Amino acid sequence: MVDAVVTVFLERLLNTLVEEGRVVNEFRDRFENLQKELELMQSVLKDADKRKRKDGTLHTIMGNLRELIYEAEDILADCQLQSREDDRLSNGWLTCIHPPNLHFQYKTGKRLREINEKITKIKQDISYLDLSNSNQMGRRDAHNDQMSRWSSPVYDHTQVVGLEGDTQKIKNWLFEADDGILAIGVVGMGGLGKTTIAQKVFNDREIDDHFERRMWISVSQTLDEVQIMRSMLRNLGDASIGDNQGELLKKINQYLLGKRFLIVMDDVWGLDVNWWRRIYEGLPKGNGSSIIITTRIEEVARKMGVTEVRIHRPKFLSKDDSWLLFRKIAFAATGGECRHPELENVGTEIVQKCKGLPLAIKAIGGLLLYKSHYHEWRQIAGNFRDELAENDDSVMASLQLSYDELPPYLKSCFLSFSLYPEDCVIKKEQLVHWWIGEGFVPLRIGRSSTEAGEGCFSGLTNRCLVEVVDKTYNGTIATCKIHDMVRDLVIKMAGDDAFFKLNGIGCRHLAICSNMDQKKLTANQKLRALLSTTKTGEVNRIVSSIANKFSECKYLRVLDLCKSIFEVPLTNLLYQIGDLQHLTYLSLSNTHPLIELPPSLEKLKNLQILDMSYCQNLKMLPPYLITFKKLRVLDVSHCGSLEYLPKGLGRLSNLEVLMGFRPSRLGQLGGCRIAELRNLTRLRTLSLHLTQGDEIEDNEVNALVNLQELEHLTISCFDSQGNDLIGKLDRLYPPPEIYELSLAFYPGKMSPVWLNPISLPMLRYLSISSGNLAQMHQSFWGEDNSVWKIEALLLESLSELGMDWSMIQNVMPSLRIVNSSWCPDLSAFPIEEIGFRGGVWTKEEQRN
Repeated sequence: MVDAVVTVFLERLLNTLVEEGRVVNEFRDRFENLQKELELMQSVLKDADKRKRKDGTLHTIMGNLRELIYEAEDILADCQLQSREDDRLSNGWLTCIHPPNLHFQYKTGKRLREINEKITKIKQDISYLDLSNSNQMGRRDAHNDQMSRWSSPVYDHTQVVGLEGDTQKIKNWLFEADDGILAIGVVGMGGLGKTTIAQKVFNDREIDDHFERRMWISVSQTLDEVQIMRSMLRNLGDASIGDNQGELLKKINQYLLGKRFLIVMDDVWGLDVNWWRRIYEGLPKGNGSSIIITTRIEEVARKMGVTEVRIHRPKFLSKDDSWLLFRKIAFAATGGECRHPELENVGTEIVQKCKGLPLAIKAIGGLLLYKSHYHEWRQIAGNFRDELAENDDSVMASLQLSYDELPPYLKSCFLSFSLYPEDCVIKKEQLVHWWIGEGFVPLRIGRSSTEAGEGCFSGLTNRCLVEVVDKTYNGTIATCKIHDMVRDLVIKMAGDDAFFKLNGIGCRHLAICSNMDQKKLTANQKLRALLSTTKTGEVNRIVSSIANKFSECKYLRVLDLCKSIFEVPLTNLLYQIGDLQHLTYLSLSNTHPLIELPPSLEKLKNLQILDMSYCQNLKMLPPYLITFKKLRVLDVSHCGSLEYLPKGLGRLSNLEVLMGFRPSRLGQLGGCRIAELRNLTRLRTLSLHLTQGDEIEDNEVNALVNLQELEHLTISCFDSQGNDLIGKLDRLYPPPEIYELSLAFYPGKMSPVWLNPISLPMLRYLSISSGNLAQMHQSFWGEDNSVWKIEALLLESLSELGMDWSMIQNVMPSLRIVNSSWCPDLSAFPIEEIGFRGGVWTKEEQRN
């Protein structure tokens, strides 16, 4: 992890030295000396990080080095703040009243000198430890290349190998169920694929047709009977807020009465199953209902009512299936085909050591996806052999090796998962924002920070360290989770490096929860990140005594309070938030009650990401928002009470993501007009909310057309009024470079004229939902043999839209995915109903 800490610090230092702030320049010699020493040490830090697990002396040395780097980074941040303050005071006579901070300069210079001396001593100490330094610079260059090469997923995460017989066996048992509730157990060691088998059965089309209700419950080791029942109700579409235990069970019974249902209890650990007996007694019986239990402990399955004849024990993958799974991942870039015979021999040797365990095969395959040379493969084979010599568990050995081989920037990203509770479904967006805010994401010329952050996420999913949970209609990953064995590793590594500890003492990252101990926050100057990590459907209830402590964490970079409820208005609780001047990422998403932003927020000039989505009571945004020159992401989507954004927003020239933009109307003088968007030339993602025609003047209809970096555009006209908006929308041409377009609640009967393959030649994904749309403009069907490049199409809740499949086929030859619901006038679409999703029947076709 020291390798990662040094990498992040050096990137921040290089960027700061280029800025040449006055106070930073005063200590330039000391910072540059520090830079030189660390760059010389980088070549051996990877090997040192690996060896410190077995060498107590080296572990102490590396821990000391890590703490020194963190302190140097804090000093650097303080210098930047002091530079800005001095620059502000240097204009005019204020310098006579406020002379330069001599105490700060003396103390900083002294401490930097001490840090340099200690790091020089550490460099001398580790030089005697015979650490490897061969080919390290080549390794780093290769990592930089891989960042751009693998910036998106390169294989289908849903593919499964060698489990067809397992799933068919369990399906047959389910179809035979009659009286009572059939209990089926899937029992085996960790990493064998128990959950994968259950998922394949649960999502099978025949199973979906057979059962009227299906519930998937992740049962963690920290068992809570009430949470399990709430999870069951959420599966049934009920939020279950405020119900006690008896009422919860009664509700479950009412939803299931007379229905054939399937329940999956995934990853059950505890031998005490009285909780299940109480739930079971409250469930209606008969109708062929069933439960599937996955567990590592056979006795658990038996105590939950599974008989011997209904216990399925998955076998290890065969030699052929093991190799097939491995090459689908390791050679994903070439469609699973190994084009280098010399790699096949090494790969076969490695796969054999995985002993048929799918998780081990996937982890080692994901690692080798990033290795293209024979000597790299041979080195990994040797390292894997060494890990197995110390730990015969091939899953943990492969996971440890995968972690050791991560590039430094991905180690920090990976350790972020340690904060989340077991079986937690995590939003990709929160992770990416966190990584950007804390500087984990390495920035390269020509890449936006959000694009680089998404590339880091892909780096972890491609290595099979992160599992995909939900995707959008076009295949973009929305949420994820980690396997419990991966979580065991990440918690261990995070604890060793003081990234996160379960007891919360002395670490730099903490999870916010309802029962948070105030001692974890008190006088913790080390804290870099405080994040809400609640599970789906849960909220944090934060008492004032805890909330008041947030602003005392001086060096906090990341503060995410999403899905939190406070005792009093949040504005009052955070009146001192301006003291957190190092803050780069602030999320108040879905917090209550939030009516307006606290005044002291104006001091947070380092903010890069501000998320206030789903704050339904937020009425206005303060004018000082336009002074946040470093802002890259601004999200005010789903803020129902917000009328417009402040005038001058176009000055935020670094914005890459702007969600929920509401232009002011002609009479709203303090609001931002849509014309200001012309200045936001770095925008990659834009979400517009338009309701009135006077929100767009005639000279503003070209506001979007020159946003050449824009890739994702959403236009929502929810609650729109008057027909004059339709004519304005018809002239509001998007830039031709957009990659994805979403139209929601479009008020017109006919699609806009610009929605055609000539005006939008780069469009790959199109989503149209709700609204009055009845037919597509003639231009939509192309002219002069022009066709769309669209690959995925979503049509939802368009009750009047008439469209023929044959015409779609002709104009969209690249179409792979069609997802439609509540579109009764679509004709001849050759697609089948495949399931009940989000309250509507969904139709989908996938053609490879």
